[in-house]
Amino acid sequence: MLFFKQWPVSYNTPYEKIGDEVRSLADEVPFDIPDSWEWVRLIDVCEYIQRGKSPKYSPIKKYPVVAQKCNQWSGFSIEKAQFIEPNSLSSYGPERLLQDNDLMWNSTGLGTLGRMAIYKTAANPYELAVADSHVTVIRPLKQFALPEYLYYYFANPSVQSVIEDQADGTTKQKELATATIKAYLTPIPPLDEQRRILAKLSEVLPVVKNYGVVYDETTAMQEAFPESLKKSILQEAVQGKLVPQDPSDEPAEALLGRIRAEKQRLIKEGKIKKDKHESVIFRRDNSHYEKLDGVERCIDDELPFEIPKSWAWVRFSDIAVFENGDRSSRYPVESDYVPDGIPFFGAKDMGEKYMEYSSVRFITPQKFEELGNGKLKDGDFVCLLRGNVGKTRIYKENEKYHTGFICAQMLIIRCIESSIQKYVYTVINSQYYCRAIESKITGTAVRQLPAKEEANILIPLPPLAEQRRIVQRIEELLPLVKGL
Repeated sequence: MLFFKQWPVSYNTPYEKIGDEVRSLADEVPFDIPDSWEWVRLIDVCEYIQRGKSPKYSPIKKYPVVAQKCNQWSGFSIEKAQFIEPNSLSSYGPERLLQDNDLMWNSTGLGTLGRMAIYKTAANPYELAVADSHVTVIRPLKQFALPEYLYYYFANPSVQSVIEDQADGTTKQKELATATIKAYLTPIPPLDEQRRILAKLSEVLPVVKNYGVVYDETTAMQEAFPESLKKSILQEAVQGKLVPQDPSDEPAEALLGRIRAEKQRLIKEGKIKKDKHESVIFRRDNSHYEKLDGVERCIDDELPFEIPKSWAWVRFSDIAVFENGDRSSRYPVESDYVPDGIPFFGAKDMGEKYMEYSSVRFITPQKFEELGNGKLKDGDFVCLLRGNVGKTRIYKENEKYHTGFICAQMLIIRCIESSIQKYVYTVINSQYYCRAIESKITGTAVRQLPAKEEANILIPLPPLAEQRRIVQRIEELLPLVKGL
């Protein structure tokens, strides 16, 4: 075949002549090139383009096989190679033995297709090497095309972005045919200009690489910034720094007194169980003390930060009820699930903020009635105790479903006083609480959180009026954060 430019009918338009046939390549060339350059088919500037050969592998480390994993954008790596059976080397023609500066183009598989590296004999401590059938070896005629120039051309985004379009086969089994590679239109500058291009690239690529590192770091920071800002806002909230204190607010101790009274009422009515080890935290002499089982001790060393004087420190169990699911022999099995009924929530049903109904499983009302603990009420928090430990979402009833049941790896947290629910959810999502949860996790293979440990977490409790101001301010700020 012969390439040439037609003058003056189509200014600077490349044409291709095969035999007696002449056709325009105006629709095929991807961009304009200088007059001194030429468009060529890749095979016209190469002495050899051929797929490697399917190898017979051997544990004998003598003759390495260059596979796709050896060809990384970071460079050629012989350490990732396997080895052929030494006796099978005779089946390889001399042209199949890799030569210094051969281009190796990954030619199969989604994700690796199109990746290229330059083979360097200096990087191979073995006698020789061959390529496997998933790699196409390209051996340029160096008097026309320098290997490094071709590498940078085929590595550039204008080629890589359309590699899959050039390939054949299904989505998962894409292949770049040898005929396609041979026919690939390639812009070839004069040899001296190729050298100047490579010299300039050697100057700028280290700078570009450093820029890329900075760019990636900056992008990562930008992506993480909204979440970090959200956590900072919530942390400020639970430390009493998000909204100002109002001296006219009823102090948290008054709220806590009402919660304790309500808790005693529920115990008396048999709706909740009495704490075996009830905690009372109080201030004395500018320090915090806890009375537990009749014994007082200073807990200043346990407190993570200072809170305003109108606030109070409490154990989570002082303001909420913790309820595991029914884990007895009555626990639902596969045969208990029905197309519709009472929602049976698992980890997959935890949405962004709420428990979701879209893919939830169901049990019959009869089965639900058989069960003991683990029955949900509107506004309950649902916390994971295994796996993604501490992940907490809100159960919200709808017109169809007014309750639900939790799986064995979950825990219900129910505020004794419903008025504090929104603020408590703020605490649950704060950095402080997440760190507290992390410190109480047990297990390595399977991470677990004992319910009693979560119940023992210290919670900073503001006056009720301040809680409302905190929640209102957060509801104003978080939509702005999401928009960043």
